[in-house]
Order: sequence, then C-alpha cells, then structure tokens
Amino acid sequence: MTTTAHVTCPLCEATCGLTVTIDGERVTGVRGDGEDVFSRGFICPKGASLGALHHDPDRLRTPMLKRDGEWVAVGWDEAFAEIDARLMPIIAEHGRDAVAAYAGNPSVHNLGGALYGPVLYKALGTKNFYSASSVDQLPKHFSAGYMFGHLMTIPVADIDRTDHLLILGANPLVSNGSLMTMPDARGRLRALRRRGGKLVVVDPKRTRTAEAADEHHAIRPGTDALLLFAMVSVLFEENLVALGRLAEHVAGVEQVAALCAPFTPETVADRTGIAAADIRRMARELAAAPRAAVYGRIGTTTQAFGTLTSWLVDVLNVLTGNLDREGGMMFPLAAAGQANNRPGRGRRGFATGRFRSRVRGLPEVIGEIPVATLADEILTPGPGQVRALITVAGNPCLSTPNAGRLSDALRQLDFMVSVDVYLNETSRHADVILPGPTALERPHYDLGLYQFAVRNVANWTPAVLPTDVPQEWQTLLRLTGIVTGQGPNADIAALDDFVAAETARRFGVDAALAAGRTGPERLVDLLLRAGPYDLTLADLEAAPHGVDLGPLTPRIPDVLATPSGKIELAPDEITVDVPRLRAELDRQVNGELVLIGRRQLGSNNSWMHNLEPLVRGQNRCTAQLHPDDAARLGLRDGAMAAIRSRAGKVELPVEITDALRPGVVSVPHGWGHDVDGIRTAVATAHPGANTNLLADDTLLDALSGTAVLNGIPIQVEPVHSRTT
Repeated sequence: MTTTAHVTCPLCEATCGLTVTIDGERVTGVRGDGEDVFSRGFICPKGASLGALHHDPDRLRTPMLKRDGEWVAVGWDEAFAEIDARLMPIIAEHGRDAVAAYAGNPSVHNLGGALYGPVLYKALGTKNFYSASSVDQLPKHFSAGYMFGHLMTIPVADIDRTDHLLILGANPLVSNGSLMTMPDARGRLRALRRRGGKLVVVDPKRTRTAEAADEHHAIRPGTDALLLFAMVSVLFEENLVALGRLAEHVAGVEQVAALCAPFTPETVADRTGIAAADIRRMARELAAAPRAAVYGRIGTTTQAFGTLTSWLVDVLNVLTGNLDREGGMMFPLAAAGQANNRPGRGRRGFATGRFRSRVRGLPEVIGEIPVATLADEILTPGPGQVRALITVAGNPCLSTPNAGRLSDALRQLDFMVSVDVYLNETSRHADVILPGPTALERPHYDLGLYQFAVRNVANWTPAVLPTDVPQEWQTLLRLTGIVTGQGPNADIAALDDFVAAETARRFGVDAALAAGRTGPERLVDLLLRAGPYDLTLADLEAAPHGVDLGPLTPRIPDVLATPSGKIELAPDEITVDVPRLRAELDRQVNGELVLIGRRQLGSNNSWMHNLEPLVRGQNRCTAQLHPDDAARLGLRDGAMAAIRSRAGKVELPVEITDALRPGVVSVPHGWGHDVDGIRTAVATAHPGANTNLLADDTLLDALSGTAVLNGIPIQVEPVHSRTT
C-alpha cells in the first residue's frame, strides 16, 4: 500500500518540509512540500536523498562489540552489560573526569539527542565535555552571551524585509543558512534584489552567493575583524552612528569609539585586501540604508579572531540602529524551549572560564572544553587523564583539528563507546557501537534551530516508519542509568519521568498536562505549553504542514539578560583581545599561502558522503587555487598537489579557478574516507582527503578556544610521478 507522509528534513539547518511517498516500508519518492508554512516546496539535494539515507545498507541496525579486534553484532542487553562492566571500573578508579564525552553536529538535528544527550552528560559529571561547537560556532555564543546576556540570544537577519544585507564568511545558497534557519536562500535573496535591495558579500572566494550578489569583496582570510572595525571607525568619524530607539538600552558606545580609533580604512586596507575607499563606501551605504542587516557565519567564527569578529558584526548592527528592528537583525521567538523567553529568568548574565582544561589551561565556554585539546587530555599522563570516551553522533577524527593526532590518541583509550549509525573514521576506534533509528523512524521537532529562524514557525514530524531499533533517547537514558550506578538494566520509564518532571519544573509548567505521553513527545508538549504561543503538541499534530507564528518582532528590552539590563557593547571579556588584533596591523604577510574550507550543496560535514546521489557532480574533494598561484608553483589543473602544514600533509587533485583570491587554497571539509576499518562503501569509493589533517590544534581563537579552520598557513607543491 502506498502512503504519503509530511516530514521536516533533519539534514541541515533549513528545516524544509518534505513530502515522502512510501510503498510498504520502502521510500519511493521525496519532494518538497508545497504547503509547508516555511519552505513552500523548496528542496535541496540533501533532502531529496532522505530515502537513500533510510535504505543505506551500511547503516548499523544492531549493536556492535569489538572482540579480539573484530566486530561482532550483539544484542542490546549484551552491549550495555559490556559498557557497565568496563566503564564503571574506570570511573571508580580514576574519577569522573577520566571519562570524556563528545557530541557531534547531528545531535542538533536529532530530537532525542538534543533533549536527552544533556541528561547523560550532566549525569556523567565530567569536566571533559566537548562538542562540534568549538570547531564551528562557539565565538558567536561567546559574543552574544556577553552582549545580550544569554548564549542563545543570537540575532538573525530579517531577510524578507531588509533593504541591505552584508554577508561575511557565509554561503547560504549552498549551506541554506547557518545560525540563521532559512529555507530557500536563493529565493529570499532574489526577492531582496527584486524589491530594490542590495546584497554585499565579503568572502575570499567568489562563492555561489557572491555570484548572486550586487557586490563581492575578496577579503584576505582571517582579517574580517579589521574590516569591521574600520567600518565602525567610519561611522564615528563621519557622525553616522544612529542608535535610534536602542539608545536607552545600550552601554559602552564611548568605549567602542575609543577602541576603533587605530583601525581606520587606510590602516587596514593592505591587510584585508580591500581598498580604503571601498571600506568607507560600504560603511556609508550600510548606515544610509532604510533597513539593513550584517550577518557573519562560519568563515568569521573559525578564524584567529572569531569572537572579535562575531562581536563586531553586532556592534555594526547596533551602531546603525538596525538591531531589533524590522528588516534588520532580530531575535526570533520560538514556540518551545527558548531560555531567553522564560518568565522570571532574572539578569544573571553570562560567564565563561569557570574551569580550565587540565593540560593546556584552555577556558570552559558554555560548559565545554575546546575539542582542539582532547588529544592532549588523552595522551598526557597524570591525575585526570582521559581514559574513556563516549561519542554521540560525532566524527571528530574527520571534523576536528590535527585529526591524525586525535586518531592516534583514541587508540590509547582504555574504553570507548560510540552512539552512531555508521562504522566510520571515529567509531572504528570504539569498543561498543550503539546505533539508532533512521530519520523516518523517529519523531522530529527542531528545538534548537527554530530559535534562529527568520520567521517564527513550528512543525512536528511523527515517526512515519516502524523500527525495532531503540530510539536514541532510550539508549541515552540507559547509558545514564549506567553512569549513575543503576546498572545496565535501569528503569528507563522512571528516568524518563524524572526528566519530564525536571523539565516541567524548570519551565514552570505542570508535568501532568502531558500525561499519557513519554519521551520527546512529552517533553516537547511541556515546552510548547510553557512557550509564548498557547500551543500544545496536539495542535502541531493536527497541522502536518506546520504552524506559521508570524514574522519576527522587536524583543528589546525584554530579551536582554545582562546584569545591567542593557546591551553591553564593550564587555571587558571581549575587548581584552583588541590589542592582539591591533598587533595584526604590523604583521607582515610575505606572500604566504593560507587554507580555507568550502561548502558543498550535497554535503553536510562528513555524515552525508555514503549516499550515492550526493557524491556525484560538483561534490569533489579538490584543492582549488588561483591561476597565478598555480603558475608560480608549477601546478596543472587535475594534477596532484601536496599540501603541508605544521600538523600534517595531504595530497589532492588541483582545481584551478579565478573564483579564489591569490594566496588562498580551498579544500572542502569532511572528506578523507580512505582509512582502514570503516564500513562505508560509497564514501570509501569517493574518499577525498581529510583537510583536518592540516588544521593546527595550536591555532585557536584566543577567547573561545575555537579551532582556526580558515587562514591556516600552508605550503603547496606538485606531486611528481614516482619511478621505480
């Protein structure tokens, strides 16, 4: 029998609605849902591959246990008994900090992982918690926390109403938006230009988004903070600062005026590669636009000045009066789980550095330690040495800096557990792998991503196919039972009741209102009831195409949670890094080559490469570089090049393109499926090279500890054919 289901795509941040056709238990078609209240029928290649992902023969469906170096499929009880028998003695002998946990990017796209992962990590009681955030977005949480009072109070572009959009280090036509949930980026940007608006892109590469823009500036990688500070200086110099209604809600304007003085357009032009006259014009046009927004993403956060850049993005939005206004940068109001909407939350402010890593002394940010130091914690003997690791939906051996060293470190662990659906580059090091259901076999609600949506919406997806694989939330609670000493057969229902009661208490709602539900369904129902829209899960269940809650609306001052109750425009915790940026003005570049990443439309980090539809065509792992650099280095298009950094070396085919500025080499992230011991046939047939073998784990954003993935110094040379 053929049926049709309406689901929200869980494969990237766009949250597109899909219509899935199913014959029995076979997915026969996936198309965009034309009635979805948010995406209106838009679909990208990732969403279209949902059926291929569901039927991937390499997906694990039973627990795997390593015996004498060989993988054996076992039952769930045996797998959990093994974990209890081997993990708990490590904790008993060495303490809880001897166990580390790592949460990968897919955890955000998995409702069970998003809701119950934190339960496990808190119960584990270790300081050694790591996540993909410290190779991605931690600087934005850092800057938002100190400016606005909460790590999730991150403004997004009101893209459907703006007149002028300045994008730095982002490629939404490929990524579909990031920390800005936005289906159909192309359609929205086209609409901006059709209504007479202007799109300006700052990026070392002429990306697909840059090609669609009115103006593109090929900035030198890692110098965005210099550009933004220069634009700020123009606003003050030319009396263009116009706070508007924000004036009574802002502190620190005078401090910013003093800090920006050394960073004039003329002083930063050589370092940024953007002419002083262009910088002045960009600032003037931004200030003159009726409604404008400045948006920066992964190219701005994964660099040596990621936090300063993230801060300056919002400094510009504030100084031009474009924060918290229609067509500017606004704060979404999500239907469920938004901490900055809780009544009586108080003004406790934001803090980092509550503890530091054992080996390198790196500060904690939002409860986690930078993953760049995970290998140090495993390899360095002494009290607190990490001896066991739990990974949840993560592949740090491909996605974190100096990945070769981390792989070597994982081999030294006494015990490792991976909650993962693949035997991949990281889980191959585990002793036990616990799989989960496919996206169509579990319910879905984008709890985190709707907090960054360009329009307030809510959409619930029930599980549309049956499975005998336990849901992730059940697996995570069973692990919680082990680490809390309740053994491998803990009462999952009782633990779930406890989680629901705690959720209800924290959000000020009666847990009995969700009676009859369990797991994520119960928690989402409670969070909706505690939210601002008088919604219940039953309301969303009755609306398979979603519920439109309207455009973004102003939320200042209510959204602010700083101790002062104001926007802190110059917090000491951020501005302490300005002298380091000032020193960059005197640094000589000397024609060095630097490495940047790049987005690919059919790829999402490392976890989409085992699907045949997504490794065709333009998704190639090549080293792109400018024709001038290729000629100087003796490189030919299609020939192999060796790329070296302090951390390692890779070899890749050359792709010569004038889309890159000279001095820059671009390699996509998430490839490198050429190692022994993995079971991903399609990915292995299209291995590419792991760019994180080149990423240097000693190069970090000084404030947040985020890895530098854009602007890595490298050397490139031809790979000469070897004769025997």
